[in-house]
Amino acid sequence: MFIEPNIEVILSLLSKLEDGSKPLWGEMSAQRMVEHLADALKVSNGKLKVEMAVSEDKLDRMVSFLLSDKPMAKNIEVSFAGKNVPLRHEEMDLAIDEVVEEWIDFEELFASQDGLKISHPYYGPLDFEQWLRLHAKHFTHHFEQFGVK
Repeated sequence: MFIEPNIEVILSLLSKLEDGSKPLWGEMSAQRMVEHLADALKVSNGKLKVEMAVSEDKLDRMVSFLLSDKPMAKNIEVSFAGKNVPLRHEEMDLAIDEVVEEWIDFEELFASQDGLKISHPYYGPLDFEQWLRLHAKHFTHHFEQFGVK
């Protein structure tokens, strides 16, 4: 149901995107979506700190959703992913390179620190396996947004 969360699979799917690829829903350009995926990776590797967006009493329910087979909702808006964020890169290939770099940093960080947990604004502290699940769900959501299979 969700993509396999490894960089080879992700790269093969990202390679199908073009600058002019249009979303099936939402307003992000293809490159903005790729940069958004890099931002999510920066949260998971601790480079980007984002305030909690849900109260602690809702975290169990949020983690249950994360671990379920339910897909993320279309057109969902989250506080840390603005619509009109300017692009960071001059071209799509550079945005894809950023995703690769952040994925490698994510894997290396968790490999170097046993038992590490890093907080997500909607799911709270997550371990490596939970982050992999979230990335699989999140990347699948956005690949479906652009019809990438």
